[in-house]
Amino acid sequence: MTAPKDVLVPDIGDFKDIPVIEVLVKPGDHVKAEESLITLESDKATMEVPAPFDGVIKELQVKVGDDVSEGTVILSLEEASISEEPQKTEAMPEKTIPVTPVTPVTPVTPVTPVTPVTPVTPVTPVTPVT
Repeated sequence: MTAPKDVLVPDIGDFKDIPVIEVLVKPGDHVKAEESLITLESDKATMEVPAPFDGVIKELQVKVGDDVSEGTVILSLEEASISEEPQKTEAMPEKTIPVTPVTPVTPVTPVTPVTPVTPVTPVTPVTPVT
């Protein structure tokens, strides 16, 4: 791990003294880059301040109700080291799956076309005998 770095309130426009309405982390928490750290609320918008890099929260400098402006230190974040050992997973043994050979398909002979039936001529009605 490296030395902790201060995380500052980013550029929030012309706003000054914006209240912190929510602190989303605590010392010891592991955070990823872009994960929200705190929430600020101005009269026009609510804004979450994200972590600039992966790391571990070392010390909080603000609490709910504090007023902050651009450049105010929010917390100290110790950058995650690349050399940290990732969790080792046990390799699964490879299984051999037998492959059955595919038998070739014999082609189907096409159906011979049916010759159309010749139409039947209509029968003329007979008059009944009385």
